[in-house]
Amino acid sequence: MEDMSGPHVIRGSVLLPEAELMWRFSRSSGPGGQHVNTSDSQVELRFDLAATDALPPVWKERALERLASRLVGGVITVRSSEHRSQWRNRETAAVRLAALLAEATAPPPKPRRPTRIPRGINERRLREKKARAETKRGRSGRDW
Repeated sequence: MEDMSGPHVIRGSVLLPEAELMWRFSRSSGPGGQHVNTSDSQVELRFDLAATDALPPVWKERALERLASRLVGGVITVRSSEHRSQWRNRETAAVRLAALLAEATAPPPKPRRPTRIPRGINERRLREKKARAETKRGRSGRDW
């Protein structure tokens, strides 16, 4: 198994453990040339999210909750077949999985604190609205 271009970082110092990645190769239906029907260039990367110890418990819980619709038995699957080269498809699948896990483990956004609209802004809006209405009223052809 060739070594890929380096460890795929999820976020911070957390990496995708190569030992927990399960690879499967099959014939691709994507772009190709002379040997497209015989080369196994499609890559399917599986990662057992439910059983991994590579993620901190909080991240793991968050990812399991957010990716629940994509999980089959606690395993997440990513496919890649857009390149002719199996190696490039492997790279793409690993990067896609890392990005998916990074997004799924991200902390929830801070809740929005509602703020009041300043009185001056509201008054100016109403003043401009009245002026615009007056301009339009002046265009009507009542005098004709």
